[in-house]
Amino acid sequence: MIFEVQHKAAYAYTGGKPFDASLPTAVFIHGAEHDHSVWALQTRYFAHHGFSVLAVDLPGHHRSAGPALTEIAAMADWLAALLDAAGVERACVIGHSMGSLVALDFAARYPQRASGLALVATAVPMAVSDALLDAALNREPEAIEMVNQWSHSTLAAKPSCPGPGFWLHGMNQRLMERVSAKGEAGLFHTDFTACNAYADGLARAAQVRCPVRLIVGQRDAMTPPRAAKTLAQTFAQAGTAVDTVTLDAGHALMSEQPDTTLDALFSFATDVAARSTASAASVQ
Repeated sequence: MIFEVQHKAAYAYTGGKPFDASLPTAVFIHGAEHDHSVWALQTRYFAHHGFSVLAVDLPGHHRSAGPALTEIAAMADWLAALLDAAGVERACVIGHSMGSLVALDFAARYPQRASGLALVATAVPMAVSDALLDAALNREPEAIEMVNQWSHSTLAAKPSCPGPGFWLHGMNQRLMERVSAKGEAGLFHTDFTACNAYADGLARAAQVRCPVRLIVGQRDAMTPPRAAKTLAQTFAQAGTAVDTVTLDAGHALMSEQPDTTLDALFSFATDVAARSTASAASVQ
């Protein structure tokens, strides 16, 4: 589905169902040099089980017009504008890796618009090594190979998406190559630089008021579980309801553990939607 956001075309996948703003909405935000398709299983299930879905392509990524945005806060503002274009007042916001920073910043600065916040494979700060930044800028195929090695803890996907024996590294490599080919020069470096430069994460976490779920991969070498501990503590100290779900996976949780990732997200979003409905009923 194409929206006009900030005078440019913006794409959001709706999970194979027509978008209906009257239903509870779940927004999915991808990571660096990825697109909406990383959420294929999760978004289709949501869309066929009571939610409206917007799995976005961030500016400059695949079907959304560029240029790519260079700051996390600018991506969060763009997300708010996309929700305006879709006629959505509030949504459960779900982000993976770089997308988790966008979701966090959005939920903090637009508190009335976030009913829930799910951060998948997150870290605050999300530091990117000099070697990876240099490879992303000057040797992008090498950077893609590096990220593939670090993102996966296994070669084959678990049932049911896409099935036993599926080559996760190859799938992710082709996706990143496609996003690179359709995007502007240096897109990978732009994304990683935005992650590396984002210094507001803990301050933003202290401002979040909606329920939060952290979903981390036990074998994640990119954003290891320990990298989310301070974030969880910050939420708790601010009085925000937060829990952490740990899965047996690396950084690419949605493909390595598709079903358990879906379970963690759907149970959280369903609970958030029920709370929102109950709150609205009590006000009336």
